[in-house]
Amino acid sequence: MKTADLREKLAANVAEMRSIHDKNESGALDTKERDRFAQLEVECRNLQAAIEHSGYLAEIEKYVEAGGKVHPIETEVRNGRYSVAKAITEQRAGRLTGIEAEAHQELSAGRETRGVMVPTSIFLGGENRALTTAAPVAGPGGNLVATNLAAMTDRRRPALRIEALGATVLPGLTGDLDLPRMQASGAAGWVAEHVAATRTDPQFSKTSMTPRTVTAEYEVSRRMLLQSSTALEPILRADLAFLLAAALDRAAIKGGGTNEPTGIMANSDVTELTAAAFSSALTADLIGALALDDVTGTRAFLTHPAVTNIARKKLDADGHVIPMAELFHGERVETSTQVPYFTGSPAVDPALIYGEWASLYLGYWSGVDLLMNPYHSDVSSKGGALIHAFLDADVVVRHPEGFVWAEVTG
Repeated sequence: MKTADLREKLAANVAEMRSIHDKNESGALDTKERDRFAQLEVECRNLQAAIEHSGYLAEIEKYVEAGGKVHPIETEVRNGRYSVAKAITEQRAGRLTGIEAEAHQELSAGRETRGVMVPTSIFLGGENRALTTAAPVAGPGGNLVATNLAAMTDRRRPALRIEALGATVLPGLTGDLDLPRMQASGAAGWVAEHVAATRTDPQFSKTSMTPRTVTAEYEVSRRMLLQSSTALEPILRADLAFLLAAALDRAAIKGGGTNEPTGIMANSDVTELTAAAFSSALTADLIGALALDDVTGTRAFLTHPAVTNIARKKLDADGHVIPMAELFHGERVETSTQVPYFTGSPAVDPALIYGEWASLYLGYWSGVDLLMNPYHSDVSSKGGALIHAFLDADVVVRHPEGFVWAEVTG
């Protein structure tokens, strides 16, 4: 069963369990309903495991296809045996143990590190905020120290789409990497008998990848460290990891090239079509631009949700809604608020990107380097610490002809 089908089945089961649970609160649950709830609970656990395994297999298959090897440490991470909070606590004490020590030793081999190296599979995604035990008005950490701590709910986050669309991932890089390619072939021609061939030369070019550093930082109070070790784990995994991942995702879309990578939309070799109102003609022009360049790999659209909102309101001559599949000519469409707007007068125009996403390369030179710093002047006198996270990565468009984009004016 496909991952999407598994998720749909899980959502249906959860909805049914909610309905049964609401009846239970009113005291109207019978034996049959109790049995059904228990059955659904088992099914949900199995579906969750299947979804996790499916995602893991997809990632590993992609990694192996790129020439990598499945490392046993990654298996430990996937099985939930790696603890970010434990790694940070032990790094602060100066002695790592267990799987955290093994991962650090493997990831830091031949590299200079200032803290503890954490596998990028945990932290794939700077924002600064202080975590304290005070009331939320003084710091968001106040919601994390309590006599009874309920499960923490996450904040709303933009969807990260670049890797999911099929970007080529190169893990475990060391030195700078050149990606050569044949830019143009020679020519063949017909000749008369005993006449020399016309000599032509192929043309080659290369794209270079070099590590660039993305970082995020938290300030954690002394009491937060003492009282909320269990709450730190989901924060570090979800929020700090997301900051790094989101920064890399944004850079892949439109990184400006100063300190950060040069993204698709900022690449001068990527074609930009004339801005236009959204229509099936615009999407056809984007598809046609790649077809004219003989781009035949798996392709998809990436855009801002505002564009699909426009698309959902498109009507035909009879006033009927035009199906999205027709407007995008059957091509896959993904949305994210990471896709930028262009501010004009009076309109604000989002972008619409169409591409062969395997032509976008993401390279990783390290795991995530986590450094617990209790000596900074901002925290040393208060007994707290700063948690710094560093990731060395780069994004390049190896084949610029594999992408095209346009502003959508309405």
